[in-house]
Amino acid sequence: MKARVIAYYLPQFHPIPENDKWWEKGFTEWTNVGKARPLFKGHDQPRLPADLGYYDLRVAETREAQAEMAREYGIEGFCYWHYWFGNGKRLLERPFNEVLADKKPNFPFCLAWANESWKGFAHGLKNRNMLIEQLYPGEEDYRAHFHALLPAFKDSRYITVDGKILFMIYKPLQHPDLELFISIWQDLAKVNGLAGFHFVGHSSFVEEIDTILARGMDSVNINRIFSYITGNRTVKRRILDRLKKYTLGMPLVYSYEKMTRYFVGKEELKKNVFPTIVPNWDHSPRSGKEGVVFHNSTPKAFGAHVNEALKVVEQKEEEYKLIFLKSWNEWAEGNYMEPDRKWGLAYLETLKKLIALP
Repeated sequence: MKARVIAYYLPQFHPIPENDKWWEKGFTEWTNVGKARPLFKGHDQPRLPADLGYYDLRVAETREAQAEMAREYGIEGFCYWHYWFGNGKRLLERPFNEVLADKKPNFPFCLAWANESWKGFAHGLKNRNMLIEQLYPGEEDYRAHFHALLPAFKDSRYITVDGKILFMIYKPLQHPDLELFISIWQDLAKVNGLAGFHFVGHSSFVEEIDTILARGMDSVNINRIFSYITGNRTVKRRILDRLKKYTLGMPLVYSYEKMTRYFVGKEELKKNVFPTIVPNWDHSPRSGKEGVVFHNSTPKAFGAHVNEALKVVEQKEEEYKLIFLKSWNEWAEGNYMEPDRKWGLAYLETLKKLIALP
């Protein structure tokens, strides 16, 4: 392969008691996906799954089918979102725990700690109330966190960089004890016979790269999907966006092709800065008219975006030719690679064609 493509994987497709309480009994991500409706002319909603259907991640056959599909189209492994809110509190851990316990699917994986509080609006509610707060209780909790994940770290399927365990932190600069956390985990890795960690800090802002590395992370995964909105819009476009949003009640709508021009930059040429590829973005199934929509994504446009990412990793050492794919199955954000009824396998076929060696 021309690159090591690792796909983010969302475990929000099975019911849990907390979701029953916050939304409605039986809530999963499919609830948001199914209720979505077009908000403007040409808006591609709702998105309907094809080959894999409206699956439940408690079903082992579903997890096997996902892995077989990802492997067939050149994806190295899944990066499962992992939720640890402090004091041992976890959510949505069942699918990955079963992958670990069953030793199936036989497909590489790593973990990304989604260290962020959950608030209602971001997850489909009409308010911004705190649902569950991300806490950092201190050294005892950091050790408990490590030991809870130790079986995963010792699993032969776990993805490594230079032989070290790849562990991502979603918002590294929000961790008040980041240096202490890293030190404790590196020490515990050695005590438990592991080669150590390769810590990856995730960020949406190139300005944070140096700070993240200075605080002890080994590398950075930069996700630029909002670079145009936050830093490249003209004053005229900003005014127009506000008028559409507050006068017409429309979500913010941007051309996918235009947005992808800002998705990869010179920073990703660095050995330890990894690019992100994004097939699409449409948050409206969760947030309605408050969302952001990238309009008119196509497999061809996605292919052009992938090519730009391949250019920045082509001169890197094999271990560092990492590209993170956002995402395998974020259906309510409109960024997924699983086949839908409009495009089928076209996005996966595009990816495989571009990353396969001649």
